[in-house]
Order: sequence, then C-alpha cells, then structure tokens
Amino acid sequence: MLSNQKFRDELVEIRQACGMEMALCNSAGQMIAATDGFEQPPEFAGDITDFLASQDMRDECEGFQFIGIAVDGEADYVLVAPAGGEMEDVCAQMAACQIRSLAKSSAGQFDRNSFIQNILLGNMLVVDIMSKAKKHHISDIPRVVFAIDTGKKNNDVALELVKNLSDIRSGDFVTSVDPHSVILVKDVEMFDENRRDEMLVSLAASLVDNLHSEAMIKVRVGYGNVVTQLAEIAQSYQEAQMALEVGRVFYAEHDTISYGKLGIGRLIYQLPMSLCEMFIKEVFGEKVPEILEDEEAMNTINKFFENNLNISETARQLYVHRNTLVYRLERIEKAIGLDIRSFDDAMMFRIAVMVLAHMKNQR
Repeated sequence: MLSNQKFRDELVEIRQACGMEMALCNSAGQMIAATDGFEQPPEFAGDITDFLASQDMRDECEGFQFIGIAVDGEADYVLVAPAGGEMEDVCAQMAACQIRSLAKSSAGQFDRNSFIQNILLGNMLVVDIMSKAKKHHISDIPRVVFAIDTGKKNNDVALELVKNLSDIRSGDFVTSVDPHSVILVKDVEMFDENRRDEMLVSLAASLVDNLHSEAMIKVRVGYGNVVTQLAEIAQSYQEAQMALEVGRVFYAEHDTISYGKLGIGRLIYQLPMSLCEMFIKEVFGEKVPEILEDEEAMNTINKFFENNLNISETARQLYVHRNTLVYRLERIEKAIGLDIRSFDDAMMFRIAVMVLAHMKNQR
C-alpha cells in the first residue's frame, strides 16, 4: 500500500506550486500527512468525523474546506485546505485530483501484485485468472519464475533491489510470498529461443552477483521451466522451489540451479525413506563407513570423480604422486567395500552418498 510519506511528498510539491498549506486524513478521521506549515484548527478531529459521517464530498468549516477523495467508491481520504476565493478552490480541487490519481495508481499496482501472488500460490481458478488478467491488461506470454532465497535476511531490502535492477522490465513482476524469499516472474518473450537457456543462466547469476555486491546479501537462486499461460505460473514457481530444495541437498556448492538440470538429484529427492534405507544397507551393510566423514578422503573421491576416474590427472590436481593417490584409493576401497576406480562401483558410491544426504535432510 502507499506510504504516508509519499502522500506528504505529494502535498509538499503541490504547496510549492500554489503556496497553500494542506493536510490529508484517512477514512478514520486521522491526519496521515500534512505540509510543514499546516496548523490544525480547534476541534479538527471532530470536524473531520462529522464530514465523513455526512457522506458529502465537499464542505467548509471554520475557514477550511474538506474535500472527499474516493478511490473505491466512498471517501477513502479527506483533503483539508484553506477556504477562501476562487483561487483557493481551484488549487484544492487540483490537489484532490493529484492525491486521487496517486492513490488509484498505488491501488492498481497493489491489485496486480496481489493477483500474481494468488496465481503463484495456486489460490485462483483458471476462469478467475482469465477475467482478472483481462482487467489488469496482463496477457499470456512466455514467462519463467525465479525464486531467490535470502535466508530470512534483509528480505525487504532484496525485494526493492531486485525491482530496480536493469534486467527488470515493465512486463516482469517482483513480489514476495514468505519472509525468506523474493519471487521474480520474468517475461522471456524477447529472449532468443536458441539462447534462452543460456540467458536464463546468465540472469540467475546476475541476481546472485547484484544482491551480494549491492546489499551484501548472499542468496541462492532456483528457477523453473518456461511457461506460456498465466495459470501455469504456479507450476513454474513450484519447480523453482524444488530446484532450491534439491540444490540445497545435493548441489550446495552452486548458487544457482535450474529445475531442468536437477539430474539424478530430482529422482533421489522423491524416494521414500524405506527404499533409501534398503539401498544403503545393500551398498554398505549394517553400518555406514566412518570414512565418509573424513574430509581428506571425500575431497580425494570428489576430485577423482571430477576427472572422470583419471588417476594421473587427479594426482596432478591434488599435488600428490600417482602412487600416493593409488594408495589412498585402495584405503578407501577397504573402508567402503567398493573399488571406485571401476565405473560401476563409482556410480554406486556416488548415488549412495546422495541418498545419504537425502536421508539426513529428511531427519
């Protein structure tokens, strides 16, 4: 909703143009904004209350004129300005028009934001989406949802920063549906279809970099698939949320993750605990090897996998002799019961480690 400060700024600008001191009250009769030189007359609150009760849209009392400003039918605000000659009346009417336009513009933006939030959360029927979209002049175009996890830190700051990024266009929506994330519904109609994936990756990375450099907020970004219908935005949002969750469990080293690139992590994430426990027992027996908690051993294994089981290249990157690496791999084989130098055992071990991460996350 529109802040009282914005109303005050508008009144100050009007005063600079016409020289009149003014105040603005809400529908409860409370003064919410005023120019610095405005002096409340005696019985001010009572006069405003009486004016609102009369349901008139204009009246004068004790040298002041009251003008009702309707945004949704009845008087939502009351402008208080000096009464007098024709010039004062014209200035007051113009000021009321400015306030009304400002309030309606804000209400329209709020309605659009609320509309998108309800779509994201799946709170609307397709027929309602179609009718409200027509009212808000929002058409069906290719869109994708980005979920920006701020970790409950400076969420409001992140929201405002994302709104003002150069990548954000008029057809985009930036909102929030919980205290720890910012949601960007991005219009990708102008993206080259042949480079769309590349451009989405670049945009996700840009969101991470900008929030860190501008506000020192470390975020993670997940995004869903491109959808073409407004009603499908909820699906893209759910995909973005799953990308964040699966990425947190299996790909913690990545700041950005696409739902379309979750790989085997997507499958493991949906496995029931009973099946996971059965698989782990099949691979490791009754007890999970303690070597999985050994940082040096796991670093060696991960580097070995990164180099496609190439012993020479792995040894070079770890700055160890080839024979030293072979010794380490043999020690690991004895500890886990798998020879990760063979493709089958390496694949089995990699899946087992991911299953263990999923089980730990579920506990």
